Amino acid sequence: MIDPSTEIKEFLSSRRARLAPERAGLPAYGGNRRVKGLRREEVALLAGVSVDYYVRMERGGLAGASDGVLEGLASALQLDEAERDHLFHLARQSRAPGGPRRPRPAVTVRPALQRVLDAITDAPAWICNARYDVLATNHLARALYSPVLADPRRPANTARFVYLDPEAAKTFFVDYDRIAGDLAAKLRMEAGRNPHDEELIALAGELSARSELFRQRWASRDVRLHRSGRKRLRHPVVGRLDLDVESMELPAEPRLHLNVYTAPAGTATADGLALLASWAAGREKPATEVQALG
Repeated sequence: MIDPSTEIKEFLSSRRARLAPERAGLPAYGGNRRVKGLRREEVALLAGVSVDYYVRMERGGLAGASDGVLEGLASALQLDEAERDHLFHLARQSRAPGGPRRPRPAVTVRPALQRVLDAITDAPAWICNARYDVLATNHLARALYSPVLADPRRPANTARFVYLDPEAAKTFFVDYDRIAGDLAAKLRMEAGRNPHDEELIALAGELSARSELFRQRWASRDVRLHRSGRKRLRHPVVGRLDLDVESMELPAEPRLHLNVYTAPAGTATADGLALLASWAAGREKPATEVQALG
């Protein structure tokens, strides 16, 4: 289990340390401040709470904090949307009753969802969970993510690929550093939401033990939301692809995300996707058909 009290302490202290007094609208008296960023009493002033109360919160005591207090704290620390959500997740976990938790059942992709993926024929589409396990793909996603799916372990995991096979990942992801940072931040976000997720704890432990880069990114306490954006890839067969990504949480399966990659018509990336589709069709021909063609 990931300890919510420790998470609260490390998260709040790291957000406080990054915020200079001038940026918070406070005068910076004296040139020899012994703390990096804001002092605890300055955060308390900005949040509208007593210093003792803020100190208790930073030590992990969010259980009794009202939503109004949390909002004031988020404003004082100038938290972004993801960080604010993370703060509220940590508070909810600190209020949860103690004791052993039942393991959550494994999430599987229903056949109907696989049919939805297969019906998307002109764009790579795949479903992952919050740990970035690749749970289901359509034929174009299998072709697009062939370097990630080369890992014989199932399900393949994007974070494991990025951090434990960095040379291949740096070749595949043009923006490797950003991708690596985002993945660690999204896993940290999930740890605040589900600190009892044993598979997430095991994944974070494995990555921490085997990757110095992951240890650094994990220790930053940064968090990110699972959102849409841009992915720039170097595919081993079709070359550079600059793809628009739409990531959608599935209403009936709130622990799963559907990711669809597209490109505007007439662009080099759209042509690359058409070439990828042709290559994928050739790879997935039934064995009997391939033999007949031979």
